[in-house]
Amino acid sequence: MSSSPRRIVYPGTFDPITNGHLDVVERALQLFDEVVLAIAADSTKKPLFDLEQRKSLAEAALANFKGKVRVTTFRGLLIDYVHSEKSNAILRGLRAVSDFEFEFQMALMNRKLSDTIETIFLMPRDTYTYLSSTIIKEIARLGGDVSAFVPPAVEAALKKKFHEVKP
Repeated sequence: MSSSPRRIVYPGTFDPITNGHLDVVERALQLFDEVVLAIAADSTKKPLFDLEQRKSLAEAALANFKGKVRVTTFRGLLIDYVHSEKSNAILRGLRAVSDFEFEFQMALMNRKLSDTIETIFLMPRDTYTYLSSTIIKEIARLGGDVSAFVPPAVEAALKKKFHEVKP
Protein backbone atom coordinates (compact mmCIF):
# COMPACT_ATOMS: atom_id res chain seq x y z
CA MET A 1 0.00 0.00 0.00
CA SER A 2 1.29 3.46 -0.93
CA SER A 3 2.14 5.91 1.82
CA SER A 4 1.53 8.97 -0.38
CA PRO A 5 -1.62 10.95 0.42
CA ARG A 6 -4.76 10.38 -1.57
CA ARG A 7 -5.17 13.70 -3.38
CA ILE A 8 -8.09 14.89 -5.50
CA VAL A 9 -8.19 18.00 -7.71
CA TYR A 10 -11.36 20.11 -7.56
CA PRO A 11 -11.23 22.39 -10.63
CA GLY A 12 -13.46 25.32 -11.46
CA THR A 13 -13.64 29.06 -11.92
CA PHE A 14 -14.96 29.58 -8.37
CA ASP A 15 -16.28 33.02 -9.30
CA PRO A 16 -16.99 33.26 -6.42
CA ILE A 17 -16.67 30.26 -4.14
CA THR A 18 -19.98 29.40 -2.44
CA ASN A 19 -21.12 27.39 0.58
CA GLY A 20 -22.06 24.66 -1.89
CA HIS A 21 -18.43 24.40 -2.99
CA LEU A 22 -17.35 24.23 0.66
CA ASP A 23 -19.83 21.43 1.29
CA VAL A 24 -18.41 19.43 -1.64
CA VAL A 25 -14.88 19.96 -0.27
CA GLU A 26 -16.00 18.69 3.15
CA ARG A 27 -17.51 15.59 1.58
CA ALA A 28 -14.37 14.94 -0.47
CA LEU A 29 -12.23 15.08 2.68
CA GLN A 30 -14.15 12.08 3.98
CA LEU A 31 -12.73 10.13 1.02
CA PHE A 32 -9.37 11.78 0.33
CA ASP A 33 -6.48 13.06 2.44
CA GLU A 34 -6.11 16.28 0.48
CA VAL A 35 -8.23 18.42 -1.85
CA VAL A 36 -6.49 20.72 -4.30
CA LEU A 37 -8.96 23.47 -5.20
CA ALA A 38 -7.66 24.43 -8.65
CA ILE A 39 -8.93 27.72 -10.02
CA ALA A 40 -8.91 27.81 -13.80
CA ALA A 41 -7.19 30.78 -15.42
CA ASP A 42 -8.30 29.73 -18.90
CA SER A 43 -12.05 29.85 -19.21
CA THR A 44 -14.67 30.83 -21.74
CA LYS A 45 -16.52 32.48 -18.87
CA LYS A 46 -16.05 36.17 -18.14
CA PRO A 47 -15.34 36.20 -14.40
CA LEU A 48 -16.47 38.99 -12.09
CA PHE A 49 -13.34 38.59 -9.96
CA ASP A 50 -9.85 38.30 -11.41
CA LEU A 51 -7.78 35.17 -10.82
CA GLU A 52 -5.90 36.49 -7.77
CA GLN A 53 -9.13 37.74 -6.17
CA ARG A 54 -10.78 34.34 -6.68
CA LYS A 55 -7.75 32.62 -5.16
CA SER A 56 -7.70 34.98 -2.19
CA LEU A 57 -11.44 34.54 -1.55
CA ALA A 58 -11.13 30.75 -1.79
CA GLU A 59 -8.17 30.72 0.63
CA ALA A 60 -10.14 32.79 3.14
CA ALA A 61 -13.17 30.51 2.77
CA LEU A 62 -11.10 27.35 3.23
CA ALA A 63 -8.85 28.59 6.07
CA ASN A 64 -10.46 26.10 8.49
CA PHE A 65 -9.21 23.23 6.34
CA LYS A 66 -5.53 24.19 6.70
CA GLY A 67 -3.28 21.28 5.81
CA LYS A 68 -6.07 19.37 4.07
CA VAL A 69 -7.03 21.81 1.32
CA ARG A 70 -4.66 23.72 -0.92
CA VAL A 71 -5.83 26.50 -3.25
CA THR A 72 -3.95 26.84 -6.53
CA THR A 73 -4.45 28.25 -10.01
CA PHE A 74 -3.75 26.55 -13.29
CA ARG A 75 -3.63 27.14 -17.04
CA GLY A 76 -4.01 24.68 -19.85
CA LEU A 77 -5.48 21.20 -19.88
CA LEU A 78 -6.91 19.97 -16.60
CA ILE A 79 -5.51 16.48 -17.23
CA ASP A 80 -1.97 17.87 -17.43
CA TYR A 81 -2.52 19.79 -14.20
CA VAL A 82 -3.89 16.72 -12.39
CA HIS A 83 -0.78 14.77 -13.43
CA SER A 84 1.46 17.63 -12.20
CA GLU A 85 -0.27 17.38 -8.79
CA LYS A 86 0.51 13.64 -8.67
CA SER A 87 -3.19 12.88 -8.42
CA ASN A 88 -5.37 10.43 -10.26
CA ALA A 89 -8.76 11.92 -9.43
CA ILE A 90 -10.88 14.91 -10.42
CA LEU A 91 -13.70 16.11 -8.19
CA ARG A 92 -16.85 17.57 -9.70
CA GLY A 93 -19.95 18.74 -7.88
CA LEU A 94 -23.38 17.90 -9.25
CA ARG A 95 -26.27 20.08 -8.15
CA ALA A 96 -29.01 18.78 -10.39
CA VAL A 97 -29.69 16.41 -13.25
CA SER A 98 -29.12 19.33 -15.62
CA ASP A 99 -25.42 19.41 -14.60
CA PHE A 100 -24.95 15.73 -15.33
CA GLU A 101 -24.90 15.74 -19.14
CA PHE A 102 -22.14 18.36 -19.42
CA GLU A 103 -20.11 16.86 -16.56
CA PHE A 104 -20.49 13.36 -18.01
CA GLN A 105 -19.16 14.54 -21.40
CA MET A 106 -16.20 16.23 -19.71
CA ALA A 107 -15.44 13.14 -17.64
CA LEU A 108 -15.49 10.94 -20.75
CA MET A 109 -13.20 13.33 -22.65
CA ASN A 110 -10.80 13.49 -19.72
CA ARG A 111 -10.77 9.68 -19.60
CA LYS A 112 -9.99 9.64 -23.33
CA LEU A 113 -7.08 12.05 -22.75
CA SER A 114 -5.79 10.07 -19.76
CA ASP A 115 -7.26 6.72 -18.75
CA THR A 116 -5.37 6.79 -15.44
CA ILE A 117 -7.47 9.63 -14.04
CA GLU A 118 -10.94 9.09 -12.61
CA THR A 119 -13.68 11.67 -12.14
CA ILE A 120 -15.59 11.55 -8.87
CA PHE A 121 -19.00 13.23 -8.68
CA LEU A 122 -20.29 14.44 -5.33
CA MET A 123 -23.57 16.15 -4.59
CA PRO A 124 -23.82 18.94 -2.03
CA ARG A 125 -26.42 18.93 0.74
CA ASP A 126 -29.90 19.47 -0.61
CA THR A 127 -29.90 22.96 0.92
CA TYR A 128 -27.20 23.92 -1.61
CA THR A 129 -28.45 22.18 -4.76
CA TYR A 130 -29.96 25.36 -6.17
CA LEU A 131 -26.82 27.46 -5.60
CA SER A 132 -24.59 28.59 -8.41
CA SER A 133 -22.04 31.36 -8.58
CA THR A 134 -24.08 32.96 -11.36
CA ILE A 135 -27.22 33.14 -9.22
CA ILE A 136 -25.23 34.46 -6.25
CA LYS A 137 -23.72 37.24 -8.38
CA GLU A 138 -27.15 38.23 -9.68
CA ILE A 139 -28.67 38.40 -6.18
CA ALA A 140 -25.73 40.49 -4.98
CA ARG A 141 -25.89 42.78 -8.02
CA LEU A 142 -29.54 43.50 -7.27
CA GLY A 143 -28.80 44.27 -3.61
CA GLY A 144 -30.06 41.01 -2.13
CA ASP A 145 -28.69 39.27 0.96
CA VAL A 146 -26.25 36.50 0.02
CA SER A 147 -24.94 35.84 3.55
CA ALA A 148 -26.59 32.40 3.75
CA PHE A 149 -24.98 31.28 0.48
CA VAL A 150 -21.36 32.41 0.63
CA PRO A 151 -18.56 32.77 3.19
CA PRO A 152 -18.25 36.21 4.86
CA ALA A 153 -15.22 37.29 2.79
CA VAL A 154 -17.12 36.59 -0.41
CA GLU A 155 -20.17 38.48 0.82
CA ALA A 156 -18.00 41.51 1.58
CA ALA A 157 -16.24 41.30 -1.80
CA LEU A 158 -19.58 41.11 -3.64
CA LYS A 159 -20.92 44.13 -1.74
CA LYS A 160 -17.78 46.08 -2.54
CA LYS A 161 -17.90 45.07 -6.21
CA PHE A 162 -21.55 45.96 -6.76
CA HIS A 163 -22.40 48.62 -4.22
CA GLU A 164 -19.31 50.72 -3.72
CA VAL A 165 -20.34 54.31 -3.14
CA LYS A 166 -19.05 56.33 -6.07
CA PRO A 167 -18.10 60.01 -5.44
